[in-house]
Amino acid sequence: MASPTPQLSFRDVLKIQSVRRLWLAQLISIFGDFLAIFAVFSFVTFKLHGTATQVSMILVAYLLPLAVVSPLAGVYVDKWNVKWTMISSDLIRGVLVLGLIFVHDLNAIYGIFFALSTVSAFFVPAQSVAVRAIAPAAGLLAVNGLMSQAVQGSQIISPAVAGLLVQWFGAKACFLFDSFSFFFSAAMVMTLAIHRAPAPGTAARSVLASMRQGFGFIFTHAVISFVILSMTAGMFAVRCFGALLSVYVRDVLVSNAALYGTLGSLIGVGMIAGTQLIHRAASRVPQQFMVIYGLAGMGAAVLVTAVFGRISTTALGMLGLGFGAAFIMVPSQTLLQQETPHALLGRVSSSLMSLLAMSQVFAMFVAGPVAQQLGIRNLYFGSAAMLGVVGAVGYAWLRKPKENDPCLETPELS
Repeated sequence: MASPTPQLSFRDVLKIQSVRRLWLAQLISIFGDFLAIFAVFSFVTFKLHGTATQVSMILVAYLLPLAVVSPLAGVYVDKWNVKWTMISSDLIRGVLVLGLIFVHDLNAIYGIFFALSTVSAFFVPAQSVAVRAIAPAAGLLAVNGLMSQAVQGSQIISPAVAGLLVQWFGAKACFLFDSFSFFFSAAMVMTLAIHRAPAPGTAARSVLASMRQGFGFIFTHAVISFVILSMTAGMFAVRCFGALLSVYVRDVLVSNAALYGTLGSLIGVGMIAGTQLIHRAASRVPQQFMVIYGLAGMGAAVLVTAVFGRISTTALGMLGLGFGAAFIMVPSQTLLQQETPHALLGRVSSSLMSLLAMSQVFAMFVAGPVAQQLGIRNLYFGSAAMLGVVGAVGYAWLRKPKENDPCLETPELS
């Protein structure tokens, strides 16, 4: 089981050229993605006058392949050359995004997003393997923190930038930049030296047997099982907030769209703040317990939001939600990379991605009807209780003495 060890800082890992280039590629690519997503939602909403269902189907079209294709993609990521998998994925997505410039039909937009997500199902686990290959063990937490900050920083900044671009130049400008960002990412990855020796017998193993091996490792390793459960629960809670936050602002806070946008950004601010403190806490707290504290923090944030129903406490809750999420997402990703044998990392990472996508789809389909029947505040109470129960069960599970359990021995990094 992982224990507190000295960790490299953000500055330390950014001195490593390969890490710096991969982070820059992630930063530009993610920013481009957010620009394109905002532009598509804007185009469908204001130009095509799409209904709420038609708009939400864009996100469903993107999430479904991640939920369904990811486990299969992980098998091939563990077999293929990681560097060329990432490059090919970037190039294909760069071309697909250009298609958004020429389409004006909702079904065509859904199809492009479905294809983009299918290709991303190969890129994301390959990037996780690449991080493990190029970063020193003591720097994994910092590198994953930097990757998370790239996502959250882009999420905060991109709506304002995309809004200006759409207003001045139209949605096509966002699509062009997103396409460029994928080609830029491919160019950066091209310069990296990613060395991973293929696992013996991997090529001959059938796809189903490879998938079974990956799932078998997950379900027999207590730390990995808990990490994946925690990230899934955390993502479900965040998506419930994201899906119904606008309704909460309108009906409970009796406010407007400006406040809704501000509250959404506060989640990202909280995640960036939490990420800044993670590598300091890691020298004193085992990473698996950091995940538990993150779950408790998110549960408390949701509870505060539901109990008081005021703008000030909701803003505090959004900051707390993001802060707690950082303590789940970054240590969890690091634990996966540390505890998973290198030959299985693609399959384990893709399985996690599949579960996260399914939890978001489930949240979108369930949260609305539950809130309509029981009230949105009761839905938030339920989310807080779920996070608290998962954290408590995980704490009791990980506190049990398991010295004789071979499933909890940290595998050798190969």
